[in-house]
Amino acid sequence: MNTPQYIQFIGDKNAHSINDAESNIQERIDSYESNNFGLWLVTLKESGVPVGTCGLIKREALEHVDIGFAFHPNYFNKGYAYEAAEACLQYGYEELGLSKIVGITDVDNHSSIKLLEKLGLKFEKEVKMPNSDKLLLFSPIKKPD
Repeated sequence: MNTPQYIQFIGDKNAHSINDAESNIQERIDSYESNNFGLWLVTLKESGVPVGTCGLIKREALEHVDIGFAFHPNYFNKGYAYEAAEACLQYGYEELGLSKIVGITDVDNHSSIKLLEKLGLKFEKEVKMPNSDKLLLFSPIKKPD
């Protein structure tokens, strides 16, 4: 949460102490309690080393649930984000019965744009979210089977 890329593209979540981290974890727990989903820790299968987070988020400012992901820079461009995001989408559609899952990203986050497109989402429109600049909203190209 404190890497330059995270702060640039997702935002500064002020996770600078144990109390800050505990507060962030509580927000994630609250999402599970109110939505039955949230962000999951992504770890390497072989070693259990944590590499990032990925999951489903329900934001008040968006009509539909969106896919969220953030990985440590040491694990960029290795396919982990795609594998995790694809599994989260499948879970959202098949297990939770969601009818549509969207993606949002910063206009300059070319890696996330590429990932959302690889996941089968396409640019739909620009959106304004609370406490952020303009973001790009990506929607499914077709309804999932």
